[in-house]
Amino acid sequence: MSGTEPPADTLDAIGLLCPEPLFQARTAIDALEPGEVLEVLADDPAAEEDLTRFAKRAGHEIVAVEDEGDYKRFLIRRGA
Repeated sequence: MSGTEPPADTLDAIGLLCPEPLFQARTAIDALEPGEVLEVLADDPAAEEDLTRFAKRAGHEIVAVEDEGDYKRFLIRRGA
């Protein structure tokens, strides 16, 4: 999957601080079907480490992490 394929859902967590982006991402990805992709937009400096660690532990895949300047864009594919 490329970073240009449309995600199944988008979570705008810009302006939220740890641990809120992680909690909201967990809830949003649980609502998806396995294989679908969640797009998360976050500007919290801890978001990359938190979301990467969460995805690995939960069996999800980080498809892409893109630096958009003021925030980062994460694409997370839901695991089984």
